Amino acid sequence: MKKKLRNFFLFSFCFTFFYLSLLKGLNAIEADLGENLFKHSCAGCHMNGGNIIRRSKNLKISSLKRNGIDNPETIAKIARQGIGIMSGYKDELGENGDEIVANWVWEQAQNAWFQE
Repeated sequence: MKKKLRNFFLFSFCFTFFYLSLLKGLNAIEADLGENLFKHSCAGCHMNGGNIIRRSKNLKISSLKRNGIDNPETIAKIARQGIGIMSGYKDELGENGDEIVANWVWEQAQNAWFQE
């Protein structure tokens, strides 16, 4: 009985470790993809989270919240459909690209666009 219990816990530990490692790896891949999508589709106007056309419409957390953009889903919708004079980038971002870049932008905004 003890041997079965020990094997069960050993298997559970290994499975949990593998699962968590896999999630961390997938998150890193998504972050890299988000950064690349941003560089190719957004950075022309929003370099380092700023805005070269309308300074008040930047991607800093205070501006986002002031403009009612308080979650990644709203950023994804704007990236996909556009807002104001900004066109939507649905085709350029590809399938789920709006969500990926929005999550990356939200994370950058949370970190004050700190560049490593």
